Amino acid sequence: MLSAGRDRRVDGSEEVAGVGALDGQVALVTGGASGIGLATARRLRAEGARVAVVDMAAPPDGAAEVVLRRDVAEATSWPEIVAAIEAELGGIDLAHLNAGVTTGESVIDRVSDEQWRRIMRVNVDHVFFGIRALVPAMERRGGGVIVATASLAGLTPFDADPVYTMTKHAVVGLVRGTAPQLRGRGIRVLAICPGIVATPMVGDEAAALMRESGFPLLAPEEVADAVARAVAGGGSGECWFVQPGREPGPFEFRNAPGPRTPGAEGMRPPPVF
Repeated sequence: MLSAGRDRRVDGSEEVAGVGALDGQVALVTGGASGIGLATARRLRAEGARVAVVDMAAPPDGAAEVVLRRDVAEATSWPEIVAAIEAELGGIDLAHLNAGVTTGESVIDRVSDEQWRRIMRVNVDHVFFGIRALVPAMERRGGGVIVATASLAGLTPFDADPVYTMTKHAVVGLVRGTAPQLRGRGIRVLAICPGIVATPMVGDEAAALMRESGFPLLAPEEVADAVARAVAGGGSGECWFVQPGREPGPFEFRNAPGPRTPGAEGMRPPPVF
């Protein structure tokens, strides 16, 4: 199984993963029919994992051992997803919660109810429902790793789609908030935060315009590589940035200011919630 205490740090000078690195592991990838999810499924299989892809569409032949056509944004789908993968592959050691959408709308008062509900279901509900269902499944295996696809928009303001930006900040917050409590249960939780990736979600026309302007796009395989590096790195609660021409790595969050009341300088709230 994937150990929560695995201590292999990535410094950019050593090989972080290769053929056989995930031998015997079972991986789940949502949104694995195309783009980042498909690239990650292929990468994990190349490293020896048996992969289950969950998507509304089917991936190309040979991308996974198990393909489930399910709506990952529905809470009722998840017990069925976990049970099916456990029955077919024996358990789940690694999960990449990757499915995501955009609103395609930059003007906040033009966002429709339908656009709001769709993006909240896929980008936020799916990650929460996935983590909630995967925790007991991974505990049955003695531990595991959950990676959620956020975005650079989850670390910075991105006014081209403010609702998308909000959903990715939510993913970052969920990962950082759950990591401390899940570490003690043998489960690591991470986020991948790529810049703009040449995927069907971006669209061919927009990608072509960006390339013509000289703006560099990431390939899905570069994000899949960052997923593999983050998994091998041994950390938890980290949010890995991925940008063209840079080594991926954990984003360094600055601590929020603490209280300066005499006698309570820098004090954290007690665990009363």
